[in-house]
Amino acid sequence: MEKYRQRLIKFVAIKVDNFLDAEEIVQDTLISAMDSLPTFKGKSSQFTWLCGIARHEIGDFYRRRKIKQIVFSKLPWLKELVDEALGPELAYQELETKTRILKTFKNISEGYTRVLRLKYIEGLSMKQIAQKLNLTVKAVESRLSRARLAFQVEYEGNEKLKTKNEKYLETSW
Repeated sequence: MEKYRQRLIKFVAIKVDNFLDAEEIVQDTLISAMDSLPTFKGKSSQFTWLCGIARHEIGDFYRRRKIKQIVFSKLPWLKELVDEALGPELAYQELETKTRILKTFKNISEGYTRVLRLKYIEGLSMKQIAQKLNLTVKAVESRLSRARLAFQVEYEGNEKLKTKNEKYLETSW
């Protein structure tokens, strides 16, 4: 894998502005490649295969960035918490946050999830969402407002439940 590291960094750096982010993506790519090595069939060169994995990691990087923007804009107290956690556990914290967001999406209605995804993940305007869902702009604004509230209630409810479970586990030992 070290044989391709520098070429991968160049490949990723073209698609990502920050060099440190590019290095992190390459590291994630190499870890994913090592996990997937048994499934490599040799139908392409190893570097081409690694670039395919890197493309997926780049997509994941931008999705994580977008999810953070959504969460931090609606839950500013969470930004402070994550800022405090910057350090060796950052990757774990990001994964845990992403997992909680996806779990929250699964626990709210499909309609709410769809409008939130269209707005915050796909980045569509209210007018574009209205056209896509065959609704008026006002109806989309109303649905998005309700979806944000449902997301926040479910997200905070999950946190309260998690805290309650952690306290139970601490007292059981």
